[in-house]
Amino acid sequence: MKNTLHKSLLFLLLILVFSCKEETKKEEKETTIKTSVSENYNISILVDLSDRISLKKNPNPSMEIYQRDLGYIKSISEAFTEHLKSKRMRQIDDKMQLFFNPEPENAEINSISKDLRIIVTKDNASKELLNSINDNYSSKTTVIYESAIKDDKYIGSDIWNFFDSKVKDQCIDKNFRNILVILTDGYMFYEGTQIKDGNLSSYLTPQLIKQNGLNTNGWEKKFEKGNFGFIKINADLSDLDVLVLGINPSKNNPFEEKIIKAYWTKWLSEMKIKHFEIKNADLPSNTDKIIKDFILKKE
Repeated sequence: MKNTLHKSLLFLLLILVFSCKEETKKEEKETTIKTSVSENYNISILVDLSDRISLKKNPNPSMEIYQRDLGYIKSISEAFTEHLKSKRMRQIDDKMQLFFNPEPENAEINSISKDLRIIVTKDNASKELLNSINDNYSSKTTVIYESAIKDDKYIGSDIWNFFDSKVKDQCIDKNFRNILVILTDGYMFYEGTQIKDGNLSSYLTPQLIKQNGLNTNGWEKKFEKGNFGFIKINADLSDLDVLVLGINPSKNNPFEEKIIKAYWTKWLSEMKIKHFEIKNADLPSNTDKIIKDFILKKE
């Protein structure tokens, strides 16, 4: 009788201990999810409206560059709304905005871009608003690209200057996870910002790579020994995550892709950006997971 009672008590004790462990694991999991979900996002999209999107200069039979960009933007806005919908209404305090540098001369494009600066807080969050963001971003960015292509006035891409004078003020807010997505082919050029300092420059073109003699098998040693790269910007951007999408190297140099990525990697690292990825141009269906993983899964 005593043995039976002892076994029963031991069995109940084991069940109690196991239940407590499972409850602790469940609480830890819930806490982790809440901590991640309650994070506030500040997403910025920098669009390169240079002649890379020109249908005349850079036609792409499989899918035009501007259509790829629109697909990437769709994935970004979907990740943003997915993040918003995973939060409790009272936790919502998130932003998404779109930039160009320099601003296009087309007044309509600049006006539309202002409408794409979205701030969602607990005060204005509603199902209607959250459900409208994706369609809103898709339709308005389509108008922007189609207007730019129709104008056929491509003034270049001054990404270097954007980092030098605007990123800190416009893309980084305290108490937010700051994410900058850059849609570019990896090259930089703007007439008004052509600075050289030895082998460093504020711009990068296929011609410059060729002039620098980096179109040979020994480019990597030359790159490191000659201190090639973008001119360093003295800014601490450690509070910024950067995703570069659409790298599209010239087909005339088999090493071009690696050289472009070397320029960007060195430059972003010098600005103390810890979390960044540099991805080639691809079909939006292939890039969707990359974008959503980057935005929704912080490393």
